[in-house]
Amino acid sequence: MLDEASFMKFANGIRKKMGFDMSGYKLVRMKRRVDFLMRKYNFDDYNEYLRILDKDPSRQKEFFDRITINVTEFFRNPDKWKRFEYYISEKIKKERGGIIWSAGCASGEEPYSIAIVLEELRAPSSFRVLATDLDPNILENAKRGIYEEKALVNVNSSLRSKYFKKLDDGRYQVLEKARRRVTFKRHNMLSDPFEKENIAILCRNVVIYFEMDAKEELYKRFSRALKPGGILFVGGTERIFNSRKIGLEPMEPFFYRKV
Repeated sequence: MLDEASFMKFANGIRKKMGFDMSGYKLVRMKRRVDFLMRKYNFDDYNEYLRILDKDPSRQKEFFDRITINVTEFFRNPDKWKRFEYYISEKIKKERGGIIWSAGCASGEEPYSIAIVLEELRAPSSFRVLATDLDPNILENAKRGIYEEKALVNVNSSLRSKYFKKLDDGRYQVLEKARRRVTFKRHNMLSDPFEKENIAILCRNVVIYFEMDAKEELYKRFSRALKPGGILFVGGTERIFNSRKIGLEPMEPFFYRKV
């Protein structure tokens, strides 16, 4: 049966077997995506689908690809990236180094965009990018840094020639000088500990999929994970209404500073 009570038992089974806790996400959205996969294989019982997931790594990969949000591109919202570059240039003048965290990095376009910004600013190698996501399969792909041309729609010809190699199959690979800035790591934002003292955190178009309580707790944790003066860069629909109460000062749309 595909009723809500059965789905909650399925979600608990996923948490125990795969370490993925769906409780902080909008469950209606999660159930819709799971039900789509079940209809695809003519399953009508969550327990049966859970048994298949537990035994078949290829089905696990498909499951994570479907329920996690992996749509992105290099320098999404280019005008905002110009502002981000300005804020990071100020950090480079004042700091000897630091971590910029790309939280929910999906297939890697965002952290590599940060790495390119750091290279363009000639930041010392002590400025690094931490890229995290829940989906281990997509992280493995991200490490290779290979993308379809459509992902580079916002990358001008100058940056393409400096930071990408065109492969024989028409795809592009991020060059080593940008890739070496980035460390990829599996991480669940709703349950795993946060690295501290980040000079900037980017979490864009991710928390819109979380329930309100989880969303508010996440912003508190981001605030605590930033160094004083650190920057939080969020998505266009992710305004933080109680930002001052959690130690974040609004700067302009998309950007907050740790007080």
